[in-house]
Amino acid sequence: MTTKPLFSIVTITKNNLDGFLNTRKSLQQQSFNDYEWIVIDGLSTDGTREHLPESALCEEDSGIYDAMNKGIARSNGNYLLFLNAGDMLSDPDILSTLSKTIAADTPDFIYGDALETGGYYKKAYSHLKLDRGMFTHHQAMLYKRAIIGTLRYDTGYKIAGDYAFTRAFLDKAKSVSYVPASVCIFETGGISQNNMRRGRIEQY
Repeated sequence: MTTKPLFSIVTITKNNLDGFLNTRKSLQQQSFNDYEWIVIDGLSTDGTREHLPESALCEEDSGIYDAMNKGIARSNGNYLLFLNAGDMLSDPDILSTLSKTIAADTPDFIYGDALETGGYYKKAYSHLKLDRGMFTHHQAMLYKRAIIGTLRYDTGYKIAGDYAFTRAFLDKAKSVSYVPASVCIFETGGISQNNMRRGRIEQY
């Protein structure tokens, strides 16, 4: 019988070689290694594919949320963390810190604070205030795989699919834990930040 890894870390990428290498490096530096790395590449043409792990899925997709759904389908871990190309884990011990939270409480959902490239520290606010918008960066949230079940990202959204997914997940979750630490380093300048007005409209 194969033991499931504690974490499934899903990275989606397309033509972001430097970002992908930064993400990979942050995973390689982790002191805790009970995780699987699931990479979904949308047929990169910038050299990224030469650096993908053998297990990576490399094929066309219909957008970011389609790729993330493919990551969910391939995941085997107990908890999912979405860490896209360019995003990094905050420090070499953060997975170890998260594992201790899981050992103590086995929550359905875990979230923490986030750093942004450039040095800004985004402190999470309560998940109970989700109506205000995303309470932390998506890359600082962990979802119990068993609770996800058949839930998937709505590919009809271009920006707010992660918000809709999180709302639906929290409707199913029975227990939530907040970790008072930065979980990720979020790469700024992505689609959500460059299209904030559309993002707010989709969230509404």
